[in-house]
Amino acid sequence: MPRSGASSISFPAFRGTTRRLILANLFAYFALLLTRVASRSAAEWIAGVFVFFPGVFLHGALWQPFTYSFIHQGILGTALELLSLWFLAGFLEPMHNSSWVAGLYASSVFGTAISAAVIYVLSGTLGFSLPLIPLYGCFGGIFGLLVAFGVLYGDMEFMLFPLPIGIKARYLAVIYALIAVAMMFGEQRMYAFAQLGGGLAGMLFIRLAPRRGISFAFSEQWYGIRNRYYRWKRRRAARKFEVYMRSQGRTVRFDGSGKQIDEDPNDKKRWN
Repeated sequence: MPRSGASSISFPAFRGTTRRLILANLFAYFALLLTRVASRSAAEWIAGVFVFFPGVFLHGALWQPFTYSFIHQGILGTALELLSLWFLAGFLEPMHNSSWVAGLYASSVFGTAISAAVIYVLSGTLGFSLPLIPLYGCFGGIFGLLVAFGVLYGDMEFMLFPLPIGIKARYLAVIYALIAVAMMFGEQRMYAFAQLGGGLAGMLFIRLAPRRGISFAFSEQWYGIRNRYYRWKRRRAARKFEVYMRSQGRTVRFDGSGKQIDEDPNDKKRWN
């Protein structure tokens, strides 16, 4: 577990889900950059297809809540996002596991997009003005990771680079949340509302998701269903065997799991 007090400014290990997320974002960034060099119109078309537009999503672009986080604009913003992703995901991953971090990040990214769609629908229903901006970048996933960091390890302090000031994780998460709330009264209210939605999705994940991650829970459910099916087949075969043995003048019994019950404890013969 992390200790109280100021932590080192060094970044955590670059491995597991943290490495895969960063490499995937870097690949998407440079692929779009090279496409822009070759054909600006093609790059704009690709970005328009994969960024998140609430109206386009509601009309059938169901992939956008999952793809917008891989679209980045500008080297500085991309670098800051990926460094934040490295620090937060790399810190949380050894404390939990790769599946848990991947589920937390994906839930936060998806929650960010759905929150933007919700405020878009509300703006049309209630009739208030909403400047529509496309969502891109992994800011929602990062905010979800930050919320998890603040909730689970709120007393941990680290240096607020580049200032020589220590701050607790919970206070940093609160500061970012207050900034997002303040932005809701400006021109980027959809962006701010979406970011808060990503934080809420991260909070719900750490409260409700299995400790070992969603994929582990799904695999456990799958194996449970498979094992129940095999037990049903064994009980069914046991009933057929009972009928067959009665036709041969023998009586055998099986328990609820399909295992034979010996009438005589001293009888070592079993029918399998």
